[in-house]
Parts: sequence; C-alpha cells; structure tokens
Amino acid sequence: MAELHIIGQIVGASGFPHNRLFCVWEATAGGGWTLLQGDNEGQTQVDNPEIDDFALWSHPLDLHYATRGIQGWPKLTFQVWNYDDYNRTQIFAYGVCDIPTTPGEHKIECVTWRPVGGLWERIMRFFLGGGPQLRNTAVVRDCANRHRLYTQSMGIVHLELGIIVRGFENFGVEF
Repeated sequence: MAELHIIGQIVGASGFPHNRLFCVWEATAGGGWTLLQGDNEGQTQVDNPEIDDFALWSHPLDLHYATRGIQGWPKLTFQVWNYDDYNRTQIFAYGVCDIPTTPGEHKIECVTWRPVGGLWERIMRFFLGGGPQLRNTAVVRDCANRHRLYTQSMGIVHLELGIIVRGFENFGVEF
C-alpha cells in the first residue's frame, strides 16, 4: 500500500472583517483511503489580535493515510467562526483546499467565502449578526454543486504543510 504523511500546522487567518476568530477543520479523503493515525477533524483556539488583523492559531496537523490508488486525494475543509461582542458565535466563512500532491514543504493560502443570501438575510446580518449557513457542509468539498451558491469572498486561512509519500511508485506514480 502507498502511504501519505501530512505534517504541519494551520498557521492562522487574515483579511476577515472582525477579530476573535477560531477555525473548525476536517480532513476528508476518497473511499480508497484509510486514515492510519491522526485526527481527521479539530478546532483551533480563539485568537483576538490587537495589533493587526492576523489571527494566529498555530494548530498542529499530523495525518497518516494508506491507499491503493490516488483517486480521492485528501482535502482540508475549513469553517472560520467569530465570537461577536456579545459572545455569540457566528459562521464567517467556508473554505476547502487540496493537499499538495508533491512531497516537500508547502505554504498554502486557502481562500474562503460565505453564502450571501437574499436581501432579507443581508438586512438581518447587518442588524442582528449571523447570516445564512449551509445546511449540508459537504457542498464545500463538492465543486459540482457549489456553483449554485451566491457567495461573498472573505479572508484567507494560512497553512504550512510537509508532505511525505511512500510506495506510490508501485502504482506508476513518480514524484
């Protein structure tokens, strides 16, 4: 079996309209992949930067997969949340990024977005906070259905990942 090691960190986030951010993340892979070690989901701590708009999380990632083929290569999905002034949590953004397929160190910027909704939802967001949320977050990783959403660009989640591959040459994959 071929193996994939993903070692790194979710560094933080920038470009969001408010501070006091945290991130809920999930690693997903196709049916031919088996997670041997590591957690495939987690949550960072809340950071409230006072000087600039970079929320620093430094949340570790350590995943070890085994597979018999390259279909369904792993992805990371993100939900960036915010604590407002009344200590309520609200979703700020969704994002997805593919794990790099080449071994080595990678700095990745995952752009995020949020559903906008109609006029009524925008008025509610302005006066009350919150806003539309996805009922099924699987649409974040599924590009085929995402085109139906009306979205707004948000900030960036920054990652540093080290990729180690082993045994892929048995399947005719050369790096």
